[in-house]
Amino acid sequence: MRVRLSARSRLALLYTALVLAAGTLMTALTYVLMRRKELRLYYEVRPAPGASEPAPPPRELPEIADEARDAALSDLLTQAPIALAVVTLLAAALAWLVAGRVLRPIRVIADTAQRLSAENLSERVPVTTPADELAALAGTINGMLDRIQRGIAERDRVLESQRMFTANAAHELRTPLTTMRTAIEVTLDGDPTLAELLTMARDIGTAVEHSQRTLDGLLALAHSQAGPRAHRRTDLAAVAARLLTDLDEEAAARHIALLSGTRPAPVTGEPILLERLVGNLIDNAVRHNHPHGQVAVTTGTAGGHAFLRVANTGRPITPEAANGLLEPFVRGTGAPLPDQGAGLGLSIVQAIVAAHDGELIVAPRPAGGLDITVRFPQVPAVALPA
Repeated sequence: MRVRLSARSRLALLYTALVLAAGTLMTALTYVLMRRKELRLYYEVRPAPGASEPAPPPRELPEIADEARDAALSDLLTQAPIALAVVTLLAAALAWLVAGRVLRPIRVIADTAQRLSAENLSERVPVTTPADELAALAGTINGMLDRIQRGIAERDRVLESQRMFTANAAHELRTPLTTMRTAIEVTLDGDPTLAELLTMARDIGTAVEHSQRTLDGLLALAHSQAGPRAHRRTDLAAVAARLLTDLDEEAAARHIALLSGTRPAPVTGEPILLERLVGNLIDNAVRHNHPHGQVAVTTGTAGGHAFLRVANTGRPITPEAANGLLEPFVRGTGAPLPDQGAGLGLSIVQAIVAAHDGELIVAPRPAGGLDITVRFPQVPAVALPA
């Protein structure tokens, strides 16, 4: 059975092995140097006090020198292992303590990470001082946890938005189906006349048209959220002027005045999406208006941005309700209009603006109606071909 050692045990063993290896090497070097060193012993005879004869020269004792060196080497081989064992034991104890102190921040990081979960990401790893590698690791982990927490919050927000969108879409598509089913059951419950059949056909046609508008709006919203496929230079002033001309008859029939103050506003993006954006804004301004009202459309450049501004008269709207109009299937307050649409116009506008890195500002007018401004990054006139 293989024994799995902890990181602290492995570090302690490593430190102890290094001390043991260094001690063994030092003992071996000392032994070799002492063995190679030549030891010489001399003796001399001193004359007695008052003697007249000179003292003889000193004589060497090689045999006694060799015996003394061998005895010293023998003592070294006997005592050195004992000293090395004591030092190794002390080194092992110190290595265990040092390894525990070094690994303590890592254990804190591991314990903190183990306590975290998808529901609890608020706790953070403490950053130690001084600013060493472990402090950098703790800071990196905290930054990663911040990104994960933001990602989970964004995921929950998107899932909730998608859930609401799906529920609203199902409701919008279910309503005309219910209308058609009710019209058919009521009309065919008996002997219907020609007038009743024609009324049923008109009711079914109206419900089918409502379903068609809802499906068209959903497809346009999905296409808008996919982003622009072809980037081309487009002038918002030219697009607005063309769409105002197309809506002139409808506005006249509703007794609504169309006011235009367009100046060149070049942007880059997909022309089809930009035209849908301008069309939705002007169409909503005309549709959600009152008789003898007006719609003012202005374009131009300011502060390095190209802008489109559509202001219309209409029912008074609170700031909260104005911001809520950007949500799908929201049609504002007041009595519903017969041609009110699917409630996706401003949602499509918002998706197109986001896909083109623009900014959408919706503000209610004090006298009633909305004042909507769209700003895009301005492009030079020669940057891209028209």
